[in-house]
Amino acid sequence: MRYIARGLALAGLTLGLALAPGAGSAGAAPAGAESLYAPSALVLTVTTGDETLDGTVLRAVTLDCAPAARGSHPAPRAACAELRAQAGRFEATVTPDPDIACTRQWDPVTVTADGVWEGKRVAYRHTFGNPCMKGTAKGVLFGF
Repeated sequence: MRYIARGLALAGLTLGLALAPGAGSAGAAPAGAESLYAPSALVLTVTTGDETLDGTVLRAVTLDCAPAARGSHPAPRAACAELRAQAGRFEATVTPDPDIACTRQWDPVTVTADGVWEGKRVAYRHTFGNPCMKGTAKGVLFGF
């Protein structure tokens, strides 16, 4: 019987199931580990037209803001900082600059953000009247 108990204890150690005082459940962070962060990873697109399902994707980039800014976005640090400053309000990143004038021709361009922001699922879409109007947006998030 003693050999069976010892075999079970060794099997538990091999599987990483050590039974030490204060040990948590499997998968729990060890004592002293850094705190986890909420994920923030997005796919941003620029599409022709006012319907993203029927339009042609002109450009698409990725943006990951946690734990560090990275991705294929041309300015990931600035884009992540902008979203953090706006508390994740995407509409604040597409506000037009009133000092820039554009024609009123209808040639719509739609921008989207899909993914996760600070642990919450997001799906944002905004349509500009034409590419010039998109270019007047004050933010850098969709400036690619």
